[in-house]
Amino acid sequence: MMITDDRLSPDSRDFVAALASGLEVLQAFDQQHPRMTLSEVAAKTGMDRAKARRFLLTLHALGYLDKQQRHFALTPRVLQLGNAFLAANPYRVVIQHYLEEITREIGESTSLGVLDGDDVVYIARSAAEHRLMAIRLSVGTRLPAAYTSMGRVLLAQLPEAELAACLARVSLQAHTEHSITDKAELRRAIEQVRRQGYAIVDQELDSGLRSVAVPAFDQRGQLLGAINISTNAARVDMSTLTGRFLPLLQDKARLIRESLQG
Repeated sequence: MMITDDRLSPDSRDFVAALASGLEVLQAFDQQHPRMTLSEVAAKTGMDRAKARRFLLTLHALGYLDKQQRHFALTPRVLQLGNAFLAANPYRVVIQHYLEEITREIGESTSLGVLDGDDVVYIARSAAEHRLMAIRLSVGTRLPAAYTSMGRVLLAQLPEAELAACLARVSLQAHTEHSITDKAELRRAIEQVRRQGYAIVDQELDSGLRSVAVPAFDQRGQLLGAINISTNAARVDMSTLTGRFLPLLQDKARLIRESLQG
């Protein structure tokens, strides 16, 4: 399942700005900002204090935010929003099964991600014992699509016009010394993924992080997302990644397709 950019523009008469602002306030809370004051929320969202205050108090009244003196924090009720997506996409259960099979077989972490704008959003994951990145990856984690193997697989699936629009707006930065920072080079990398059907990203987002990804489809050929295997470059060399991990990933993608009756 891919989230596309066929959507209303903010200046459309059908665009509900208040709803958009309320969601922006919810999304302002993250791992680095689990509790914030009114002033902090206003600064993070770019809203004036009066507007931010109305949204915070409304979300508090609806049960999505907790308020302790001057600080606000998300409540477990927010999980209902994510659970609605997960419940509406039962293919996750099938894919989760195969992700866990991969982890048991090779002892590496594996994930399912979908494209949301310029990011990959993790919607299923089987984590190995060893931790690969400074941040903890879990369902709901967002990473820049340009610097992840799943992201490049999903970008390669986009129609040409959507890919061109994405490349025009994306901001590239050197996360490591290996990161692609030239848009023409990124396009060439994505075109290579289109030709070969898989993506390998080697230490472009985080030093030592190496991963391979392939697309996952149902029996009708509908794109569900991308699945990957991520590992440590010091532990797994490229020949193992391409000679063992990639065929395993491709085989699981085939089983996913066969298991899901469209």
